[in-house]
Amino acid sequence: MTGFLLRALFAGLGLWLASRIVPGVHAAGWQTIAIAAVLLGLVNAVVRPVVVLLTLPITLVTLGLFLLVVNAAMLGLVAYILPGLAVSGFWAGIFGAIVIGVVSWFGHLLLGEGSERD
Repeated sequence: MTGFLLRALFAGLGLWLASRIVPGVHAAGWQTIAIAAVLLGLVNAVVRPVVVLLTLPITLVTLGLFLLVVNAAMLGLVAYILPGLAVSGFWAGIFGAIVIGVVSWFGHLLLGEGSERD
């Protein structure tokens, strides 16, 4: 549970940063960012594996670059579910997903794997 909350914290930080630097990504406030971070974690845990499996052939053909589109779609799904979060367009979703991914990756580097922390 602690690992999920820490990942959600870094996803929230990435969402906040994306809303600041990516044109087309807007969040209504910190409450929206916190809820969106938890929703993004749930969507990535439940929906994303199914979508990745269904799009595996195109992901292999594009050498994994299609995963950016999948990540942008997950961000768009969260924005569709949550009224205070808006992603305007394909490129805003792609760049927002890149920012969130980089911040989450950096957080993963800082925290390390769950087995290494324990």
